[in-house]
Amino acid sequence: ILVMRSSKLVEHHLCEKIWRGAGVVVPVFALRSEHSYGVGDFGDLKRLVDWAAACGMKAIQVLPVNDTTSTHSWTDSHPYNCISAFALHPHYLDLEQMEPLQDERKMNVLRKQRRELNALPYSDYMAVDRVKASYVDEVYRQNSAEVFASVEYMRFFDENASWLVPYAAFCLLRDHYHTARYADWGAYAHYDAQSIADYCRENPDVQKVYYVQFFLHQQLKAASDYAHAKGVFLKGDLPIGVYRDSVETWMHPGLFNMDAQTGTPPDAESPMGQNWGFPTYNWLAFEMSDYEWWHQRFHYLEQFFDAVRIDHIVGYFRIWEIPQHALFGTLGHYSPSLPMTEEEITDFGLPFHRELFTQLFINDDVLRKFFGIHAQYVKDNLLERQAYNLYRLKEAYNTQVKVQAAFANRTDENSVWIRDGLYRLIGNVLFLEDPYRPGMYFPRFGASSQPVFNILSPEEKDAYIRLYHHYYHARHHDYWAHFATLRLRNMLKGTRMLVCGEDLGMLPDCITRVLDEQRILTLEIQTMPKDSEYEFAHLEANAYRSVCTISTHDMAPLRLWWEENPARTQRFYTTMLQKEGRAPQYLPTTIAEEIISRHLYCPSMLCMLSIQDWLSMSTELRAKNIQEERINTPQDAYNPWKYRMNVNIEDLLKATPLNKKIKLLITRSKR
Repeated sequence: ILVMRSSKLVEHHLCEKIWRGAGVVVPVFALRSEHSYGVGDFGDLKRLVDWAAACGMKAIQVLPVNDTTSTHSWTDSHPYNCISAFALHPHYLDLEQMEPLQDERKMNVLRKQRRELNALPYSDYMAVDRVKASYVDEVYRQNSAEVFASVEYMRFFDENASWLVPYAAFCLLRDHYHTARYADWGAYAHYDAQSIADYCRENPDVQKVYYVQFFLHQQLKAASDYAHAKGVFLKGDLPIGVYRDSVETWMHPGLFNMDAQTGTPPDAESPMGQNWGFPTYNWLAFEMSDYEWWHQRFHYLEQFFDAVRIDHIVGYFRIWEIPQHALFGTLGHYSPSLPMTEEEITDFGLPFHRELFTQLFINDDVLRKFFGIHAQYVKDNLLERQAYNLYRLKEAYNTQVKVQAAFANRTDENSVWIRDGLYRLIGNVLFLEDPYRPGMYFPRFGASSQPVFNILSPEEKDAYIRLYHHYYHARHHDYWAHFATLRLRNMLKGTRMLVCGEDLGMLPDCITRVLDEQRILTLEIQTMPKDSEYEFAHLEANAYRSVCTISTHDMAPLRLWWEENPARTQRFYTTMLQKEGRAPQYLPTTIAEEIISRHLYCPSMLCMLSIQDWLSMSTELRAKNIQEERINTPQDAYNPWKYRMNVNIEDLLKATPLNKKIKLLITRSKR
């Protein structure tokens, strides 16, 4: 009996030693304090550390903090459109850590602008850009000579010149030519290290770019060091790609497939798929260079972060690659992949008719389906008649990019209807030919929902479905596992950061095994279970090597999710919360607390909840308008990223009842 009791005590002791932590997820731009200027900054990040520490949290997770300045417009607010893998965004400069302006009149104007910007419920990207740029111009004139003479600056420049000099030149050339499209930069369209070094020596304005990056680097490093002193660590975010017109593609075009785009295939939320516009990676080039670019990126991140979230980690297994002539994900294919030969297709019982299966299928029924009352107009003006009562698009309209150009200035309702019908029509095909291997084919994703599928006989439909299922659900498991293992192992070689993967969406079966082998944490969301047979996941089934959360920046926060779909909420209320009766229309703070508590008690190593979800437990602090809590809608390509906390960090620190509640929940759950 004593032996049994002793072994149980040892087992209990070992279980207690397993480290688990809790933290908050919030974009830097969303932070709000009395000291910031209309957008969160690295000083605010330091202030948030105080709140996290007071609540017993161990981590703060942010979105990418890289520079995204491409057009000097609100479209630059997208934090994943990075123009540099290293440069930090000038918006995150904490002006209060800089020198005050010597001109008191200008300083008073700046204070007035701060009050106006902070009074807004959102972050006005363009207004912030103007105010901070104006301040930088003034303070740079005041003390740049002193800064450049400092030992700290000289050390920073020496350690970062390899990316800093090209980035500074890129910024100046972008502004000089009024475009980040470097193909339009004349003699500088193609990067040449010597000519760029000469350009920088001849243009003293590059030093202002160096100056800003120096202070950004210092401030983020100071926030990270401050967090360590408080027992908190920062978790960064590594985007899946870089902006097409970026310093990286300009300097290293061979590392990217510039004739391809990254996105996602169609699904229930995005019937046309998504096109993020990023070029795909040339993995063979990375392998030939021993992954040096990746090692530099991770080494740079390690200066500030102790953990990193790898965005869309499934993209390192296989990426959804979209041709340049397409606007949507409907015409994409997985890369790498194993396309099918005509013989393989025929072996499934589907005789291969190349022209019929790989060309757009357009007949009168299809035209009526896609265009309705406009079918005759489309037939008369945009099509050419073929044999067998079939049609093909005229040369000027036979790609989505051409359609976009042709209808660019036509905004009336009829034109928009026809344009969108053409976009969909261009996906009405059964097979896509591999752009790199002629004579080999991919089944078009979701083809069975297209009108072209109805040209097949019942036997052919059955054959196509079997072929399709084999291709998308069985053919590539070991293939993708091999490539992901090779890539992730070499990318992450030597990094000291805790690596976490964002493994959401359509996943290959091999992903869990590979991530586990590479010691990469998965992401677990109860309302997005990995097993498609279930509507909701059971939190107690989470693996230890995982991060659990309630919502991400691409999802509705908890309160908004609760109200969006009452029928779904009722099922969650009954099955997951195991409550009787009708679910409340609006999420009560008591139920929010229960949901958060359940997440804290689950086995996951990290429980990282968004600031909106933490605040859902406080009637006084949570936003009055829940629609303003949403950060991003992935289906909306024109969504401005302007979310900002509805409460100042200073007030958050004074919110004793909420902070005590959070600390008690974290303490009791042994995180």
